[in-house]
Amino acid sequence: MEKKWWLQGIKILLLLSFIVPMLAACAISDTVKEQYPLESVNGSGSSTSYVYRAENQTVPEVAAQLVEKKKPQEQSKESTERMFLVYSDEIIHIQQAPDAPEDTLIEVDSKEYVRQNYNMSFLEGYLLASLIGDLFDNGRYGNGGYRGYSSKDVYKPKDTYRKPSDQDVKKAPPMTVNKTGTIFKRSKNADSTVMGGKKGSSSGSSSGSKGTIITGDKKSSSSKSGSVFTKPKKTYPKIRSGSGRISRRR
Repeated sequence: MEKKWWLQGIKILLLLSFIVPMLAACAISDTVKEQYPLESVNGSGSSTSYVYRAENQTVPEVAAQLVEKKKPQEQSKESTERMFLVYSDEIIHIQQAPDAPEDTLIEVDSKEYVRQNYNMSFLEGYLLASLIGDLFDNGRYGNGGYRGYSSKDVYKPKDTYRKPSDQDVKKAPPMTVNKTGTIFKRSKNADSTVMGGKKGSSSGSSSGSKGTIITGDKKSSSSKSGSVFTKPKKTYPKIRSGSGRISRRR
């Protein structure tokens, strides 16, 4: 009994050792694109920026939700205007929407995009100097004038933001999509499917065909065509009769 418990415990530990790293490896961008609709796209390749909209939510509220999902390497101070969350390969720029102050824009930028477009001095007011130095290779990058999507018309990035295309939506789909489906109910009076003029096939190629499972009768053998299941042969233990003698010990 104790061995069974030990084996069960080892199996659970092995399962957790596989699941935990997978959850940790999940990018924060996956969480964002599953919860919020895609607003705009910019860049290509390793330099990309995706903007999502969180309706009727403040900047601190959205930041708290993302931090709860995955803890960042660094987080800027709480602000109703804009906040930054820094992850290993992405930087989340959370900002108040200029067209609707009750909404929040979530900009998911790759680190390469930040290097090529953001202004280094702008980020110094939100993030640690050591992190900014590493990000911009100690001043080699970070000479752009970009300061986030909410101010893109004033501080323009290298490329122009655009509405997401069908391909963009496939890469980063919003959660609120309309989907339809059909449920098929098996008929009680289903006939066996016919394929190539022979009955007894377990699957059919035509969408309107009906199928059933055919069981072999008593006379059918396991090699007979048309039988999906065959009755197992009944075997009985052999009984051997014999005679014996019991002697009494003296």
